[in-house]
Amino acid sequence: MFGRAPKKSDNTRYYEILGVSKSASPDDLKKAYKKAAIKNHPDKGGDPEKFKELAQAYEVLSDPEKREIYDQYGEDALKEGMGGGGGGGHDPFDIFSSFFGGSPFGGGGSSRGRRQRRGEDVVHALKVSLEDLYIGTSKKLSLSRNVLCSKCNGKGSKSGASLKCSGCQGTGMKVSIRHLGPSMIQQMQHACNECKGTGETISDRDRCTQCKGEKVVQEKKVLEVHVEKGMQNGQKITFPGEADEAPETVTGDIVFVIQQKEHPKFKRKGEDLFVEHTLSLTEALCGFQFVLTHLDGRQLLIKSNPGEVVKPDSFKAINDEGMPMYQRPFMKGKLYIHFNVEFPESLSPEQVKALEAALPGKASASQLTDMEVDECEETTLLDVNMEEEMRRKQLQAQQEAYDEDDDMPGGAQRVQCAQQ
Repeated sequence: MFGRAPKKSDNTRYYEILGVSKSASPDDLKKAYKKAAIKNHPDKGGDPEKFKELAQAYEVLSDPEKREIYDQYGEDALKEGMGGGGGGGHDPFDIFSSFFGGSPFGGGGSSRGRRQRRGEDVVHALKVSLEDLYIGTSKKLSLSRNVLCSKCNGKGSKSGASLKCSGCQGTGMKVSIRHLGPSMIQQMQHACNECKGTGETISDRDRCTQCKGEKVVQEKKVLEVHVEKGMQNGQKITFPGEADEAPETVTGDIVFVIQQKEHPKFKRKGEDLFVEHTLSLTEALCGFQFVLTHLDGRQLLIKSNPGEVVKPDSFKAINDEGMPMYQRPFMKGKLYIHFNVEFPESLSPEQVKALEAALPGKASASQLTDMEVDECEETTLLDVNMEEEMRRKQLQAQQEAYDEDDDMPGGAQRVQCAQQ
């Protein structure tokens, strides 16, 4: 984070909360916190807000780097640089428990209970075909994940003991500050590299021989993912508590997100299916029939009604041949067929005469006398691509606008002044 060094604000409040001087040693801070925390603990009828303030003050002042920032710039600098409201991101009951290993008042710990951190979910994309979503399928997937070491029960040590990390004072985080200039500072918060963010260290002699002090080992697991009929693109399939395990952490979930593959023939829109089919002009006018292979391999006979004419860019629908509805697989959407009509490039004179004889007569407006034809000017019809035509006109209009601006001195607009 870059920014101006904050103006000096109150940098004595935390010392006053703990009842110590600004020159207090780490031992003085510990003694003051212990005494005040026991007195103000909610289980003893103390004020929860005061208990929280004590934890917040101790967390900042017990960390040399945070204390230095606080002494120089006050509480505002911690809020801006660490985004935690002065280092208040940690649970005050966790800080208290780090001293006493639970509640010193008996009863098995705080009545509030210690909240466990929740592990992150692991998300995987699961690519499936439209056929799989139509008929349903199961896929077996092999995954690697971390599990608590069975030899040390996730403690990382033979004895089950650990030491508070001296590098971060057990917080798991470090804050570094760099002076970039007379009034510019850079503050960064990062996981402690000595304890890898755990806040504790294990001696080399006491390390577990199986996990080497890491507390977790890798295992391979095979999950069978059931893709049900009618599932949608983007839908999630969740395996609760199957993500990476970690000490004092609620294990997260493994989540598979369905990604539907593109199909060469069928397009899906919700519970409906769309397919394109091109007819010849003869088929459009005189009738057609063709076989459509569905997603489950069934052969559907598609045919027109006798005497029916199919117009270009028209749609026909078949009920109950769309996608199955999720968790209601016996109900299906519609199958829409989009018809295109392919016209011949040209006709021979004989074909023209045959069509004129077979098709309805020309409109009366097209029956012109020779005299009426002689009085008209002949024109020539040209083939055009309308998209290209519109694009060309747009570019031409832009060019004319630029040229007009260039003709003006200094790019000024023409102004006509009316006589008063």
